[in-house]
Amino acid sequence: MSRKYPKPALAPEQLTIAWQSASLLLDYPDETLLERLDLVRSASHELPAAAGEPIRRLVAHLEATPLPELQADYVATFDSRRRCNLFLTYFLHGDTRKRGMALLRFKQTYLRSGHLLDDSELPDHLCVVLEYAATVDQHLGRALLLDHRAGLELLRLSLRDSGSPWTGAVEAVTATLPPLRGDERDAVRRLAAEGPPEEEVGLSPYVVPDVQTDGRPAESELLPVPSIPGARS
Repeated sequence: MSRKYPKPALAPEQLTIAWQSASLLLDYPDETLLERLDLVRSASHELPAAAGEPIRRLVAHLEATPLPELQADYVATFDSRRRCNLFLTYFLHGDTRKRGMALLRFKQTYLRSGHLLDDSELPDHLCVVLEYAATVDQHLGRALLLDHRAGLELLRLSLRDSGSPWTGAVEAVTATLPPLRGDERDAVRRLAAEGPPEEEVGLSPYVVPDVQTDGRPAESELLPVPSIPGARS
C-alpha cells in the first residue's frame, strides 16, 4: 500500500503535460518523436520553469542532433549503465527474484483503472508509468512514481553527472513531485554507494505472476531482461 504524500503543487492539466512530454522524450528516439517536438515545446510553456525549461533544453538537443547519433547515444546511456535504468523496480530489486512481485504490483495498479498493457511492455518502465499517470489515473500513477522516488532521484543524478541530455526529461518529472524526504535521501545515498542488488545464487530470469481481471495472480510468466533498458518494447 502506498504511503500518504502531499497533494500535487501543479494543476492536473500541468501534470498531464509534464508527464506525457517526459514519457515521449524518454522513449527510444525515432522519426515519430522528432515530428512531435514542436508540440512538446509548445506545451512546455504551460508549465512552471522548473519543469518546462528542462523539457525545452532536451527538445533543442533532439532537434539539433542527427537521428542515428541520438539513437546510438540513447543505447549507450540506458543500456550500459546500471544507474541509468528506466525500469523503476530495478533500483530496489535489481534482477533478483523479488522483482517479479514488484512488477505484479504495477500490473495490479493498472488493472484497478481498467488499463491493460500490451504484452511487449514491462509495467515498471518509466515511459509506461508516466503515460499511465498522464492519461489514465493521475492519483495512482503519481503514487507509483513517489513510491520509487529514490530510484528516480538516482537516475536523475546519474544522468546529470554523465552530462546526458536526457537529464532534462527526468528533471521535469521530479519537478512535479514533492522534495525528497529524509528517508528518501538516505535511500538515494545507499543506492549511490551500493547500486541495485544482485541475485545471490545463480542467474535465472525473474518471474512476474500474471493477473486476472479481478486483480488476483494467475499463471506466472517469465520476463526476459530487455537488451536495451531504455526501450519499453
